[in-house]
Amino acid sequence: MIGQLFVSSRPLSWVNTAFPFGAAYLLATGRLDAAFIIGVVYFLIPYNLAMYGINDVFDYESDMRNPRKGGVEGAVLARELHRPTLVAVVVTNVPFLVALVLLGGPASWLVLAVSVFAVVAYSLKGLRFKERPVLDSVTSSVHFVSPAVYGLTLADASFTPALVALLGAYFLWGMASHAFGAVQDVVADREADISSIATVFGARLTVRLAFAGYLLAGVLLLFTEWPGPLAALLVLPYAAMCAPFLSITDERAEDANRGWRKFLAINFGVGFLVTMLLIWWAFIR
Repeated sequence: MIGQLFVSSRPLSWVNTAFPFGAAYLLATGRLDAAFIIGVVYFLIPYNLAMYGINDVFDYESDMRNPRKGGVEGAVLARELHRPTLVAVVVTNVPFLVALVLLGGPASWLVLAVSVFAVVAYSLKGLRFKERPVLDSVTSSVHFVSPAVYGLTLADASFTPALVALLGAYFLWGMASHAFGAVQDVVADREADISSIATVFGARLTVRLAFAGYLLAGVLLLFTEWPGPLAALLVLPYAAMCAPFLSITDERAEDANRGWRKFLAINFGVGFLVTMLLIWWAFIR
């Protein structure tokens, strides 16, 4: 069961939520305190177990039809593991959430509440934001942007126009990434009667929207503080990832998995370069 929970939490994606919180909080405060440690650990593992574990439980029928499930891209949880997974989500998340509430104030409570709600609402039966086209991509982006916003509010940071532009670019990146990722699941989702931005808009238009989203994110980065504008170049690998699939058909939608696997690798290279830019910004400010 532990192994299945580990796979279900998508370990390759842990850094995508822990890093935004840690970087935002550390750059805003300059402190490695209890809030930093608790927040990084929470957004590293429990948060991802909640986000992806709940998804794997309520997406069981679709995942059974999806050939890419069962490895680093997500577990196919046996039915007998559904209840233990949900219990594990509660047990691992609640203590951290209580601690973070005690460490923060009203503004950070609100952001944390939105973040956790988005995690639950994306997959939970009765809400299922993931089946509401466009809202699914918006909610998915909130999953990754909200840890950064939470870190900033916890640190009482000032939201300058340049910072808003940075967060806006990150939000567009998140929407584009979700939309592109949904393309590869068009066939499996339709067979399971699951709606998504890709099943409704079609594979071709969804890829083109993702392509445009990445480029618009690059434009917003031009309005950030130096050396932030250099990060505009970092959207180009993602745009290049989308380019071969701009004319993809619904019938061949699963071919987009080749691009998605590149996305997982691109994230680490781009993440390193973003880290270097953040260190540069901290050094010269």
